[in-house]
Amino acid sequence: MSELTLTQRSRLSVPAVAAGALLLGALAVGAAFGARIGALMVVGGLLGMVLYHAAFGFTAAWRVFITERRGRGLRAQMVMLAIAVLLFFPALGAGSLFGSPVYGYVAPVGVSLVFGAFLFGIGMQLGGGCASGTLFTAGGGNARMLITLLFFIVGSLIGTAHFSWWQSLPAFQPVSLVNEFGAGGGIVVSLVLFAAIAAFTVVMEKRRHGRLEQAPVIDAGNLRWLTGPWPLLFGAVALALLNFATLALAGRPWGITSAFALWGAKGFEAMGGDVSQWGYWQASWNASALQASVWSDITTVMNVGIMVGALVAASLAGKFAPNFRIPARSVLAAVIGGIMLGYGARLAFGCNIGAYFGGIASGSLHGWVWLVAAFAGNMLGIKLRPFFFAGEAGRLSTAKGC
Repeated sequence: MSELTLTQRSRLSVPAVAAGALLLGALAVGAAFGARIGALMVVGGLLGMVLYHAAFGFTAAWRVFITERRGRGLRAQMVMLAIAVLLFFPALGAGSLFGSPVYGYVAPVGVSLVFGAFLFGIGMQLGGGCASGTLFTAGGGNARMLITLLFFIVGSLIGTAHFSWWQSLPAFQPVSLVNEFGAGGGIVVSLVLFAAIAAFTVVMEKRRHGRLEQAPVIDAGNLRWLTGPWPLLFGAVALALLNFATLALAGRPWGITSAFALWGAKGFEAMGGDVSQWGYWQASWNASALQASVWSDITTVMNVGIMVGALVAASLAGKFAPNFRIPARSVLAAVIGGIMLGYGARLAFGCNIGAYFGGIASGSLHGWVWLVAAFAGNMLGIKLRPFFFAGEAGRLSTAKGC
């Protein structure tokens, strides 16, 4: 019994330090820039834990459906989105939540969106993850995903350089289901679409396999909620609730990739470059972020929280063991995929979180268009994967949603 206790204590020491660092960081950021920003770092940490322990990935879920017609991951995404619209639409329709103003991510539908989302979709399969997947797998100890993250930042910076040109191309005005149908009508339309997608995955899965895949049986040990794994549907519910918490604290939905562009711009300027004349950085909110401390940026603070939260989760699970022996072709895929992810996200007004999750939760038509274009990009990306990941040694693990 004492040996088990010692093992548990050893396992808990690293995550305890990481969790302590997260809380201290949240207190420091809160003291410097406001309690809400500090609280959002904690929300980011919880997001990282949920993503890791529930293995809630978008890339693997789409790849498994495209290649094997297994739709459990896609159906979990529909549950997540359904809960989100039920929470978001009334608040967005009212324009406030708990007495504070809130707004959604509503963007135009045009060439830039479609091309950017398609490019992002290819990058998902080559880079090995989406925006949230890159953060939580890198934080959880996947050394290869650190390469994807670095070039995700590079691609984001390049995207800001070309942003104005892409925005000059033809586009339709933004469309909001909340504005068009009201909160109630928008919820009904959205739920019907979610149900249709879920039903489609059921039909396709039964046609291929005869029955639906059963969820893995998870041991209900005393430490399961600390060490994982968590049920996929639990992850879907938790992500929707935490996105709603983000809306309440930040006044807008969860986002990820705007911070990558900011990190790239600040890094470029630290090396003597100047981005201030680029159209993207002349927008008032982006110009303000560029001039301010990076720690005052909500998205940055949440991203750091996600990575630390994933580190805590991986350490609790006893799976934090970075492997730096990465095949050359896999490194090349991470570089190319990362650039595609970053560039595509800037053109498409966000990623799988900001554009897909946040856009659909906001009732924006652009979120649905992003889904279709990015899914098509994933289909092409899957066809390109064998060149980079031939053989078992070079294949990406799907165990944690890569």
